[in-house]
Amino acid sequence: MHRSILLIALFSTAATAQTNPAAANARQWRQQHERAIVDEFVTLLAIPDIASDRANIQRNAETIARMMEKRGIAPRLVSVPDGNPVVFGEIRTPGATRTIVLYAHYDGQPLDPKEWATPPFTPTLRDREIEKDGRPIPLPAAGTPFNPEWRLYARSAADDKAPIVAMMAAVDAIRATGLKMKSNIKFAFEGEEEAGSTNLEKTLAANRDLFSGDLWLMCDGPLHQTRRQLITFGARGMVRLDLTVYGPRAELHSGHYGNWAPNPAFLLARLLTSMKDDNGRVVVEHFYDSIDPLSATEKQALADAPDIDSQLMREFWLGATEGAPRKLVELITLPSLNIRGMASSRIGAQASNVIPASAMASLDVRLVKGMDYKETAQRVIDHIRKQGFFVVEREPGSEVRMAHPKVVKVVTSGGENAIRTPMDLPISQEVIRVVESARGPAIKLPNMGGGLPLTSIERPLGTRTIVIPIGNHDNNQHSFNENLRIQNLWDGIELMAALLTM
Repeated sequence: MHRSILLIALFSTAATAQTNPAAANARQWRQQHERAIVDEFVTLLAIPDIASDRANIQRNAETIARMMEKRGIAPRLVSVPDGNPVVFGEIRTPGATRTIVLYAHYDGQPLDPKEWATPPFTPTLRDREIEKDGRPIPLPAAGTPFNPEWRLYARSAADDKAPIVAMMAAVDAIRATGLKMKSNIKFAFEGEEEAGSTNLEKTLAANRDLFSGDLWLMCDGPLHQTRRQLITFGARGMVRLDLTVYGPRAELHSGHYGNWAPNPAFLLARLLTSMKDDNGRVVVEHFYDSIDPLSATEKQALADAPDIDSQLMREFWLGATEGAPRKLVELITLPSLNIRGMASSRIGAQASNVIPASAMASLDVRLVKGMDYKETAQRVIDHIRKQGFFVVEREPGSEVRMAHPKVVKVVTSGGENAIRTPMDLPISQEVIRVVESARGPAIKLPNMGGGLPLTSIERPLGTRTIVIPIGNHDNNQHSFNENLRIQNLWDGIELMAALLTM
């Protein structure tokens, strides 16, 4: 972490005394049980958790169910046909007048194990970040404290198994210290969030009474880059578009046919650059038309957020940013269009002097409140047509490819609209007070930059959602060498204890 950001984090922590009794008690309890907490975490992380791996997904769900049973919480594995289980549990509180649901997901992003320094499902403790030459170290003996700056490396360490372990440890701490819950508590742990939450809405709609609640707290994502607690009141939606541009039927010799046979890689490159201007603004017609404006409260929250752009540029080795002079916190409240990846023929030692037969690109479009994912995808497709492409949805045959000078296949997937809960609602203000009593002054943002299945929750249940993450911002989320800073787990336990007793 850059020194300026770290100083901000240290100052904000030192300036605020912890006033939440559940969080304070959870800290004392945790200090006596660190090794047992990490052992349970390591056991869960060691189970492969890619959503398409049904056998191991079932193992994950059953392991989490046993974690609940250990705490006297009766678990249920709830699913619809062809869907992965949502692990459900409930703690009823006599006299409670409301229900709070805590969400996390136990599946992880697909991966290539060869890219990892150590196997992704062999949890490895290191004495610092890999980027700072962190060395593998053994888990300390029971009773020996963990260094809070150590990192635990494994797929889903931060995204998103840490909150599950933090919640279960918080339940232990609450019961061990004699504190009482005021609300009915439900847990919902999803098994296909990283695969687009394909079946979540159907599962919730088929089990409305089971999953109903006054508020869903979404415990996913990273803290602010200053290490201060972050509360976000929504998430951007997303729709994906996969493009394939076609050239000759098969690769052609670039000397014999160069300057004659159209190169699909060039065609695709020109198409992609036509979608954004030099400062990153999307120039697809009507792209920004339907955005719901931010409220005065939300605008003030952005103004109050720390300015960390220059420090992040140093951390990420960036010489410029898109959208400047606008800052990161403002830009993530706007929609974006991103190239997730590109491919055409081969590169490096495998490169050949050929004209490729095709070129492919995968795009993600991040949506904000007011935008409809189907309408937005259609606007991108309309833009592609205006660039002279004949658009198809299936693999084109020879007749189609010979009848049009430029042919592109476009496949859309993963549609989810954005949701934003107003910051000034009474329940929003209560969450802010509780979180800050446990973690000090929080940074409040209208929405996070990433996506969560908020629409899939709010639409069938008629509830509200607020996002409260615990992971470190530099956790390599969705990439190789994913990790969790140990102090983030400790802080997460205290935070979950505060939320469980609000």
